[in-house]
Amino acid sequence: MDYIFQKHFTLEEARALLPELRRAFHDAHHRRDVVHQTDQELGATLRQTGSDLGGQKVSGLLMDMLQLNTQLRRIQEIGVQIKDFDRGLVDFPHLREGREVFLCWELDEDDITFWHDIDDGYAGREHL
Repeated sequence: MDYIFQKHFTLEEARALLPELRRAFHDAHHRRDVVHQTDQELGATLRQTGSDLGGQKVSGLLMDMLQLNTQLRRIQEIGVQIKDFDRGLVDFPHLREGREVFLCWELDEDDITFWHDIDDGYAGREHL
C-alpha cells in the first residue's frame, strides 16, 4: 500500500518524544518572544537616532533568530507535522487499522489522547 508519509509513529514512540518536543517548543517560543522584543527595541532606537545599529544587541538578535530556526528544524526532523506553532500543535503520522492517520497533540496537553484522519483537521479529533 502506498502511504503519504515515510515515517509512522506508534503511540509509544510518539509519547516518548513529548519531553523533547516540550523542550523544543518552550525554547522556540522563548526565542520568538526575545526576537520580537529586541526587534521592537531596535526599531525604536533606529527611529529615535536615525543611525546605523549594530553591536551586541544586533548580534544577540541574529543568534536568537538562528536558534529559533534550529529548534523549528529540529521539530520537523523528528518527523512530526507542525500545525500551529503558537499552540505547539503537532500531528504524528500513524497507522490505525491499516490506514494512515495522525496522532494529534498540543503543548498544553499532558499526553497524546487524540487522533484524526489525514484530511480532517483539529475539529475532527477523536479520542483514542
